[in-house]
Amino acid sequence: MMPFAVARTRDEAHLYLDLHPCVCGSVETTWETTLTQSGGELVSRYSGGCADCGRLREFLFALPERETLTGEFPTFGGSEPSQLLDAGEWLWVADLTAGNVPADDPAAARQALTIATAAVEEVVKFVPPGQDEVPDEAFWSAQGRGVRAAEPGRFALDRLLVVRDTYRDLAAQATGRGDGHA
Repeated sequence: MMPFAVARTRDEAHLYLDLHPCVCGSVETTWETTLTQSGGELVSRYSGGCADCGRLREFLFALPERETLTGEFPTFGGSEPSQLLDAGEWLWVADLTAGNVPADDPAAARQALTIATAAVEEVVKFVPPGQDEVPDEAFWSAQGRGVRAAEPGRFALDRLLVVRDTYRDLAAQATGRGDGHA
């Protein structure tokens, strides 16, 4: 196991940073990204001062084996599951984002629902081939375990796919496409 978790993409790293606020509670930080060596490993270093209290914040992430570029937003990662966020955290992100869709701004609604769709797709990546639910080892954070404990049935593959497809359809409807694909 590498000493640093892999940030598969910039979008995934920034989501992780947003979910891990400064000790003062603020997430407002202008991040500077550099490649550096740490423990003999090339890592991506995110650093910056907290906009509220000025405290220096720093996170180091291992680099993925291969780049994941699609040109679309958001791009959280390739086909492999996340090392930064567990399955429960991804579903929490989807719930939070889908629960805050603006009714009066179709572009913002589409963006929120596209993020929610991508977050559910990240949960699906934790389901091993041939299995029908997210396994126990896919929950390692307190947040993720709490989401699972509240409604374990939400992590069944068939249910996840229905939620993902619903968000995708709603995103298409938000901009009037109506073709069922985001």
